[in-house]
Amino acid sequence: MIALTRFRLAAYVRSHRAFQPLIGLLVLLAILYGAPLPPGTELGAMADSAAILIPVFAWAARGLLDNEPDEQRMIAITAVGRREAVVGLGAAWIFNAGLAAISFAALTLRLSARPEVAAVLAGVALHLLAILVGTTLGALTSRPILGSPAASTLALLLGYLAVLLLSLSGLPWLTVPLMLWMREAHQGELLAHFPALAAWSLLWPLIGLAAYGRLRRTRP
Repeated sequence: MIALTRFRLAAYVRSHRAFQPLIGLLVLLAILYGAPLPPGTELGAMADSAAILIPVFAWAARGLLDNEPDEQRMIAITAVGRREAVVGLGAAWIFNAGLAAISFAALTLRLSARPEVAAVLAGVALHLLAILVGTTLGALTSRPILGSPAASTLALLLGYLAVLLLSLSGLPWLTVPLMLWMREAHQGELLAHFPALAAWSLLWPLIGLAAYGRLRRTRP
């Protein structure tokens, strides 16, 4: 499985499709961090970064999962069974972790003050949650699930917008609470509520991954 993961990552990079989300990330970073971030906004900036990068992670995950031809995917299924789906998710997660590392490094360089260790750890954890959310959204809109590229792109964008809108609604428990991440981080309350918020944020991606696994069992 490790060899297959490396193969899929290498194939994604060689196809040049990997540069699309990377360029999108760099443009986003140039907009977000064109000026230094003032002292006292470190945790808020980390929470904003994690929430805003989710569609980039979803785009990258979908691109990696779509990159493999259907015939090659069937060969992989023959070789490792349904673990092929796990390999794809793992490869997407690793690639997204690289994007998140670039974003976090850029954010750190634009901070005007050194953040507390607890704030840095919370920021890293939020980015890990964002990778999970983005990878899940990308997987659910990938070609093995949605065959139409147009429908896939629309579902990805609408899915992210739905998460944001539900976060703002009176029923935020129906989705990943992205707006709550940002609001509590800017108000200085995130660290106190982080364990419960992290558990809440894990719920829907895990349900989405379970749905992806079930759908992949019924589709080639």
